Amino acid sequence: MIEVATRTSHPRSRGERTKRRQRHQNMSKEKERQHAITVKIALSNEKNGNYILKQEQKAAAKHEHLYKILVIGELGTGKTSIIKRYVHQFFSQHYRATIGVDFALKVLNWDANTIVRLQLWDIAGQERFGNMTRVYYKEAVGAFIVFDVTRAATFDAVVKWKQDLDAKVQLPDGSAIPCVLLANKCDQPKEGLVNNPSKMDEYCKERGFTAWFETSAKDNINIEDAAKCLVSKILQNNKMINSNESSNDLERFTLDGRNQREQKSKTCGC
Repeated sequence: MIEVATRTSHPRSRGERTKRRQRHQNMSKEKERQHAITVKIALSNEKNGNYILKQEQKAAAKHEHLYKILVIGELGTGKTSIIKRYVHQFFSQHYRATIGVDFALKVLNWDANTIVRLQLWDIAGQERFGNMTRVYYKEAVGAFIVFDVTRAATFDAVVKWKQDLDAKVQLPDGSAIPCVLLANKCDQPKEGLVNNPSKMDEYCKERGFTAWFETSAKDNINIEDAAKCLVSKILQNNKMINSNESSNDLERFTLDGRNQREQKSKTCGC
C-alpha cells in the first residue's frame, strides 16, 4: 500500500493579511494621486489655452494707427525743441537750424485697444518759399503751426503757413486737415495778439484752426495737451471717414442689388 503525502495549507497569519491589505490601500492611494495629477495637468492646460486664446483675441482687437503730422512755422520758433521735448522729454538751448526736413516717431498707448504712432515731420522754416512743401505735406493728416510769442513777425506769418497748408494737402473728403496753433516760448515776455486770449480764440476760429495752446518746450508747458487735442481730432475724423465709406459701400451694394432685380424683371418673358 502506497502512502500519499498530503500538503496541508495553513491559513495566513494576521500579520500577512495586514501587509496585504496595506499594499492594496497604498496602490489605491497611488492610483488616486496619479489621477489627481492628470486632472490637474488637464485643467492647467485648459487654463493656459484659454489664457493664450484671450491674449490672441485681445491682440486682434487692438487697433493700430500710423499718422503723419507736420510741424511747421517760421525759422527759430522752436519746432525742433517742441518735438524733442514731446518725444524724448529733452530740452537744449543749442539746436542747429533744421535744413529741409527731419523726422521723429512718437508711440502712444491711446487706450486699452488703440495704439497710435505719430510720424512727426519737422519742416525747416524757410521751406515755405521752396518747391518741396507739396512733397513734404503729402498724406499728412494733421499739423502744428508754431510761432514765437516774443517775435510778433512770426505770428504775422502764421496765416501764410495755414494758407499754404490748406492749398497743398486735404483729407479724403476735401476738407482741411486738423491744425493746432502753438504759441511757443510762453515762459518769456509775450508780444501781440497772444496777450488777448479771446482775440486769439476768434482768430483761430476764423482761420480754421482746431485749437491753440501757449507752449514752452523749455518748461514743458501744454505740449502733451496740444498733442492729445490734435490726435483726438484725427481719430474723430478717421472714424467719420470710415463711417462714410461704410455707408457708401452699403448704398452701392443696395443700388447694385436693385439694378440687378430690375434687369431680371426686364428680361423676364412673363
